[in-house]
Amino acid sequence: MKILVCISHVPDTTSKINFTEGDSKFDTTGVQFVINPNDEFGLTRAMWFKEKQGATVDVVNVGGPETEPTLRKALAIGADAAIRVNTVATDGFAVAKQLAKVVQDGGYDLVIAGRESIDYNGGMVPGMLAGLTDTNFISNCISLEIDGDNVKAAREIDGGTETISTSLPLIIGGQKGLVEESDLRIPNMRGIMMARKKPLTVVEPVDATTETASIKFEKPAPKGAVTLVSPDNLDELINLLHNEAKVI
Repeated sequence: MKILVCISHVPDTTSKINFTEGDSKFDTTGVQFVINPNDEFGLTRAMWFKEKQGATVDVVNVGGPETEPTLRKALAIGADAAIRVNTVATDGFAVAKQLAKVVQDGGYDLVIAGRESIDYNGGMVPGMLAGLTDTNFISNCISLEIDGDNVKAAREIDGGTETISTSLPLIIGGQKGLVEESDLRIPNMRGIMMARKKPLTVVEPVDATTETASIKFEKPAPKGAVTLVSPDNLDELINLLHNEAKVI
């Protein structure tokens, strides 16, 4: 089985976020980047298929040279090879177009993408990738078992879980639950040393129309001051909720 894991290069959630050029561009100065958490769940599941079923695992990212340390981390975790599509990830459709070319050229049986990235939270790429490649697709995937070409999976839905039977080739949008957080892997020294020798192929992008553009970013409003009310003074609490908060 040949697996491709899509890797997004995203800011660590502990990083301080700022914008430049009139709040129209994300400022990467001093920002630590990591593997997108939803993609990390998928990569860990791919490692299981590699170890238990002899699968080969490639990882792919759409981005500039600055994303290569993130791809190297994925190689250190255990992926066999990495591909970087040499273009800026402008929007979900453009990214899906680039990934579709990689999928078609590589002849992959299984493509594991994260449900969404934690920077833009678009949640569009896996579904569009499936549409562009005419491949079976499962969104919000939290369980995946494969026997030959037969697939049994589960996806999160409103109010519960849906169990699905399908077949390879398949694209999934994975998320927390695909593996347990305790199963996520940290590269060890041997993995880091081996990653230096593994192939990282840079491919040029195909023509793709950018359908959207970010005009301006705005940070959430800072939290207001907290007003403490004595538990014995219910009249004051009611007055504040009614006249200031205007929630009653």
